[in-house]
Amino acid sequence: MQKPIDAIHHTGILTRDLDGLERRYLDLGFTLSPRSRHLLSAHPGEPPTPGCTANRCVLFGGSYLELLGIVDENAPDPWHTKAMADEYEGFRLLNLETGDAESARRQLLAAGLRATGVLDLERDVETEDGVRTVRARAVHVDPSSTPEALLGVAQHLTREYVHQPRYLAHPNGARAIAAVLIAAADAEFDGIVERYGRILEAPAVGKGPLTVLEMGAGRLELVRASQADAVLPGEPAPAPSYLAAMTIAVRELRVARDVIENAGVPVRETDEGFFVSARDAYGAGLFFVAG
Repeated sequence: MQKPIDAIHHTGILTRDLDGLERRYLDLGFTLSPRSRHLLSAHPGEPPTPGCTANRCVLFGGSYLELLGIVDENAPDPWHTKAMADEYEGFRLLNLETGDAESARRQLLAAGLRATGVLDLERDVETEDGVRTVRARAVHVDPSSTPEALLGVAQHLTREYVHQPRYLAHPNGARAIAAVLIAAADAEFDGIVERYGRILEAPAVGKGPLTVLEMGAGRLELVRASQADAVLPGEPAPAPSYLAAMTIAVRELRVARDVIENAGVPVRETDEGFFVSARDAYGAGLFFVAG
């Protein structure tokens, strides 16, 4: 039986400097979808209206990385994005995948989390057949329940308009988000691990300093703040618990590294590939591995 929540839907980097964020991720060798303004609903059943944010996306066919920018400070902000940016900008969003948003909502409640009803999201995008409207359904977890991330669950209704084939080839050879790494304050660590275990209905397995929860597509990795330096040496810690890094699977490590170094972005060797610091990637550490 398929689990209600069992994959990474997308991750998100938040900024008030969307132009700069776009330039850096182009430097890193990613292909970006065109910029698109969000239409959002504040409450279940309400029609979506233009919000304060726009995005460009790094698409892999399954998961994707959202480059999310606040582009109109005076526009409605029903999802409280500006308040989140006021806390700190960077890697802030984690959305897990579901095929049934209502079932996912029930799963979140059963896991002991406070969550919204099912919300509608729309945005217009250019396709090779003209403008089409991306439609999705989402459930947001109360941010006070998950200090490490703005957590949600999302369901594609028009996946083909998001993951268009013309945007899936990346100069760095990227193929997928293989993992998301959460650094957790020691006092919160066990509770955060248990929370995601309930959400994903997955066992937590220790692998060195990491605790890992495998999903049908991708995995969550968690590390205690006191041990974070073993995995993220010298990296900034913007909060006691936070989304620290992503692992990007690429076709050829040599190609990916050449693209990134030729753009003047520093890299650091790791056992399985190389790493780009959060300082050089708008708040998201990036591990690159072959896969």
